[in-house]
Amino acid sequence: MSPWAYLGLQDSASPLMEQLTFFHDHALLILVMITILVGYLMFMLFFNNYINRFLLHGQLIEMIWTILPAIILLFIALPSLRLLYLLDEINEPSVTLKSIGHQWYWSYEYSDFNNIEFDSYMIPTNELNNDGFRLLDVDNRIVLPMNSQIRILVTAADVIHSWTIPALGVKVDGTPGRLNQTNFFMNRPGLFYGQCSEICGANHSFMPIVIESVPVNYFIKWISSN
Repeated sequence: MSPWAYLGLQDSASPLMEQLTFFHDHALLILVMITILVGYLMFMLFFNNYINRFLLHGQLIEMIWTILPAIILLFIALPSLRLLYLLDEINEPSVTLKSIGHQWYWSYEYSDFNNIEFDSYMIPTNELNNDGFRLLDVDNRIVLPMNSQIRILVTAADVIHSWTIPALGVKVDGTPGRLNQTNFFMNRPGLFYGQCSEICGANHSFMPIVIESVPVNYFIKWISSN
């Protein structure tokens, strides 16, 4: 979770989020280089002569400023396409979780384990424990095993929702009448917080998501007890 006044990306908890962070830094470096080059050229305009009687045409410079941006775009497009296909790849999931977006809450189904189902509501501020996070904690957390390939199926019962966990690099739209899927792999234990990204309407960020990443033996005990 991002602390107060934190300007960077959250610490990644999955290999896909690590790749997204690397691509962010790669694209940002290219933008910094472009900004420095354009700034230098604009600064040097102050020292240019107003008259140059030998400047009749500029085919060379026009070729340069046409081809160079195309090459720079390739350096952004190729890693972006690679990452796009990586995010869409489903690799033999160990656990499948179904998430259904409702008005102001989420429903979850563990279809692999005798159809374990529960609703997950945001905890009101006046009922929150001292160690809880306001507007982020829920009454029923999602418990999933770490170091396992997880597939999530997302849909909605009323309007479009968006199931988003920044630390895992996951953002899936839940559309009524449609089943979208994605995968993630949690490489460390912990609590990972997310919210609906408000494409469904104002204040729908008050549909928080909490994933509890636990070792596999703890997950098996939790499944057996439900």
